[in-house]
Amino acid sequence: MKMYCYQCQEAAKGIACTSAKGVCGITPEVINIQDLSVYLLKGLSIYTQKARENKIVTNGIYKFVNHVLFTTITNANFTVETSVKQSKAILEYRKDIEAKLAEKGVVLENLPEYATWDGDEKDFEVKSQSIGGKIDAKNEDIRSLRALVLYGLKGLAAYADHANVLGFEQQNIFEFTEKALVSLTNDNLTLEENIALVLETGKFGVEVMALLDKANTETYGHPEITKVNIGVQKNPGILISGHDLKDIEELLKQTEGSGVDIYTHSEMLPAHYYPELKKYKHLVGNYGGAWWSQKTDFETFNGPILFTTNCIVPPKKNATYNDKVFTTGNTGFDGWKHISEGKNGEEKDFSEIIELAKKCKAPTEIETGEIIGGFAHNQVMELAGTVVEAVKTGAIKKFFVMAGCDGRMKSRNYYTDFAENLPKDTVILTAGCAKYRYNKLNLGDIGGVPRVLDAGQCNDSYSLAVIALKLKEVFELDDINDLPIAFNIAWYEQKAVIVLLALLHLGVKNIKLGPTLPAFLSPNVAKVLVETFGINGINTVEEDIKTMMA
Repeated sequence: MKMYCYQCQEAAKGIACTSAKGVCGITPEVINIQDLSVYLLKGLSIYTQKARENKIVTNGIYKFVNHVLFTTITNANFTVETSVKQSKAILEYRKDIEAKLAEKGVVLENLPEYATWDGDEKDFEVKSQSIGGKIDAKNEDIRSLRALVLYGLKGLAAYADHANVLGFEQQNIFEFTEKALVSLTNDNLTLEENIALVLETGKFGVEVMALLDKANTETYGHPEITKVNIGVQKNPGILISGHDLKDIEELLKQTEGSGVDIYTHSEMLPAHYYPELKKYKHLVGNYGGAWWSQKTDFETFNGPILFTTNCIVPPKKNATYNDKVFTTGNTGFDGWKHISEGKNGEEKDFSEIIELAKKCKAPTEIETGEIIGGFAHNQVMELAGTVVEAVKTGAIKKFFVMAGCDGRMKSRNYYTDFAENLPKDTVILTAGCAKYRYNKLNLGDIGGVPRVLDAGQCNDSYSLAVIALKLKEVFELDDINDLPIAFNIAWYEQKAVIVLLALLHLGVKNIKLGPTLPAFLSPNVAKVLVETFGINGINTVEEDIKTMMA
C-alpha cells in the first residue's frame, strides 16, 4: 500500500484509500507527510504538558497545534511543502521547550519514539512512509476508538482555529487537545478508558462550538433571517469559498467601492446572515451549490476564486479557472497562488485577486431566485412563541435535524428525496453544506415558518442543539429525546465527526448517520454505538420516514 487513509466518508470501497491517489485527490506523498505531522504533534504534546506545569508555554503553541491539525483534514491542503514546513516547525517548537525545561533543571527521560525522532528534511519522506496511515494499536477496537478521537480532534481543532483567528480562545480546550494527543499512543488505557476519551472529545466539541458561536456573534452580530440572491449582477466578481468569516470581512473591506462584487460559495453562504457582513452592499449573492459542484460552478463564474478553508476539489488539467484560484489560511494546492497572513496582525493583502477580478467578465447566470437562511438559535428563540404554538396545535408534528456534509456520491440523492417526501407538517432544521440537497426546493412554510430552517455552517450545528435544549425547557421535559425531533445526519469529513460526538455528549440518541457508517469503526465499536446511543445507518427513504415519524 502506498497510503492508508479512511478518515472521510468516501474511503475507497468503504474501507480505505490505499493506491496512487485518494478519492479526494490527495496523493500518498501528501497524506503520509500529514500523518507524520500528527505523529510529531503527539510528541510535542508531551513537552507542552511538562512545560505548562513549569509555566513556560504560551498559547501560541496551542494555536499552532490547532492550525496543523486543521491543515490535515480532508480536502484542505494538497501540498507536500506545507506539511514539511509544519513538521519542521513542530521539531523547532520541541527543541525550544526542551531547552527552556533544561534551564529549569527539568530533563525528560524514557520518552517514546514519536517524542524523540529528530530527522532533517531529507528523512521526512522515508519516515512519513513508515508512519503513513497508522493509528497504532494491535487491538482493532482500540484502534477504532483512537480513530474516533483523532478525527474528532481534527474537527475540534478546525473550529478552535476559526475562533482563535477572531481572538477567542479557551485554555481548557487547549489542554484537552494536548491530553488527547498524548493519550492516543498510551497502550495502558483500557477499552473503557478509550470510550471515555471518545465521549470527553464530544464534551469539548460542545465547548469549542459554543466558543466559536460566541466569537462569530460577538464579532459580527447574531444571524438574522435573510433572503440571499442566487442570480448574478453585471459587475465582475470574486467568489469566496470555505468557512472563514474573518477572510470574507477583510475581502469585503478591501473591495468596497472597487466595482467588484463578492459572491459566496458553498459553506460561505451563511456570511450573508451576519449584520456586520451583510451591511456591505457589494456582497450580492451566493453562486452555485455545495463544495463538490465547484468544477462546474467555477467554470461559469468567470472571475477569481478564493479558498479560505477546506473543501478543495482538484481541478482537471484543462480547467479554465486554474489560473484564477487563490488559497489562504490552511489551504493549499500546487499551482495556485497562496495569500499569506498579514504581518504583525495586519490584514491579508488581497490586492492581486482584486486587480485580476477587474479584468474578468461578470459571472454567467446559472440560476435565479432566492434562498432564505439565518435561523441560528438567537433568531429561532425570537420565533419560539410561534413555533411552540404550532407544535401544541399540531400544525408542526415533528422537526428533522438534517445537518452535516454534502458529497459527490449518487447515494446522497437520498437526502433530497427524504426532504421532498417528509409530511407537510414537518420542519427541517439544517446546518452545513448538507442543506444544498434541499435548500432550493419549494417546500413551503407552516404558518409563516419556512419548512427549511438554515442555521448556518457545519459548526452552527451547535445552534440546532441549543434550539433543542431550549425547547426541552419550554415543554418542561426531562429528556431531550422526548422532544418531537429526529436526527438524520449526513457526514463527509472530520468536522462532522466532532459534531456527532458533541451530539452524543448532549445525550441525543437514535441518530441516523449516512450515507454510510465510518470505515474506521470496528464491528464491536459500531455495535456499542448502536446499542448505547441508537446510532444506525440509513435505509430507504420510505422506511426511515416511517420509523422516524413514529
